[in-house]
Amino acid sequence: MEDELLTAALPEERRLLIAALLRRDARVRVEDLARQFSVSGETVRRDLQVLAERGMARRVYGGAVAAAPADWRPPPAERQVAMLDPKRAIAALAASLVEPSDTVVIDSGSTAAEVARALPPSFAGRVLCASLPAAAELAARGGIEVHIAGGQLRPGPLSVAGPAALRFFEDYFADRAFLAAGGVDPRAGVTDGHLPENSVRQAIIRQARECYVLADHSKLGTVAVGRICPLSDVAGIITDSGADPATVRELELAGATVLIAPPVTSVE
Repeated sequence: MEDELLTAALPEERRLLIAALLRRDARVRVEDLARQFSVSGETVRRDLQVLAERGMARRVYGGAVAAAPADWRPPPAERQVAMLDPKRAIAALAASLVEPSDTVVIDSGSTAAEVARALPPSFAGRVLCASLPAAAELAARGGIEVHIAGGQLRPGPLSVAGPAALRFFEDYFADRAFLAAGGVDPRAGVTDGHLPENSVRQAIIRQARECYVLADHSKLGTVAVGRICPLSDVAGIITDSGADPATVRELELAGATVLIAPPVTSVE
């Protein structure tokens, strides 16, 4: 299924997948990418040039290398978290969507925190955070303007909700937003079980030019108690290579754009 999706990828989707491969492997070759995506070498070279112009890659003879090292190591305890590799893969693909000067919203949850980590060194925009972990990931980085919403703090994920958080996100317009979800279903749309946070996510959707849902394969075909939005309200669903092909097809037939992140290698 993954090979079929790679072959059928549209130009922008193909570039996003190449960017994710760069973050995973640090280097890509034109010959390998042309074979993987079933396109010409010249097409791949154009893709790499676009990524270089976005600050995501540096052109070298025969291919490209990542614009920054992709050799970070998560803390030992975090390496034990279930689904870490799929979440990292999703985060790498999500981060490749971001332009250097964007205003970005990062929602709560472990995958969202991975997106904060995955933002490339070239990023020098503004980040609006709905959780303390995402804000903490970015606080030590220079050149990034970090804002965190107020409101009631939920133990565990350390996310915020309530009227103060709602007002915070209603005051900003964003280029891109990355949202958490408990379920993504062809009929029910995007759902989550933490009801106070859903109204905050709905405000984010209204204020952002593009919204992407971060959903590992276990969330696809699942329906949580609270509806966030229909599939048509988001630009895409970013999931991992473990996604069930039949469920992906159902989501696409329902009008969703599903972006499948290439797998990442486990960090020992």
